[in-house]
Amino acid sequence: MLSNVSKTFLSNIRKCNYWNATIRQMSAEKPIENSIKNKMTTNLVPSYLDVMNESYMHNVPPESETHFKIVIVSEHFFNLPNLKRHQLIYNLLKDELQNGVHALSIVAKTSQEWDAMDKNIGPSPNCRGGFGK
Repeated sequence: MLSNVSKTFLSNIRKCNYWNATIRQMSAEKPIENSIKNKMTTNLVPSYLDVMNESYMHNVPPESETHFKIVIVSEHFFNLPNLKRHQLIYNLLKDELQNGVHALSIVAKTSQEWDAMDKNIGPSPNCRGGFGK
């Protein structure tokens, strides 16, 4: 017969297993978003990173991964102009951009720039559908 402590312990393990499985399932459902997060984290070691899937705001099927906004703070951007920062990110995400990501909005700052701003990140530019309309 199990004690109350043992029952509680087993219950907590089951809850952990449930949440771990749920997290794995959620990750598998967002392969492009997770790939972007992984590449940004591994290569640019950000002090802040937010990868937002903005596909729901566009005329695409539900659960699409076609439109993203990245807000990233990294010391790798020190002394780099905005254009070079964006080129660095585009280069890291070339596979995603060639295989389904249609739009990418980027806010790339150093920690000093990030600390000096009000953190009110505006909306991404309107999508023109890729047809120049």
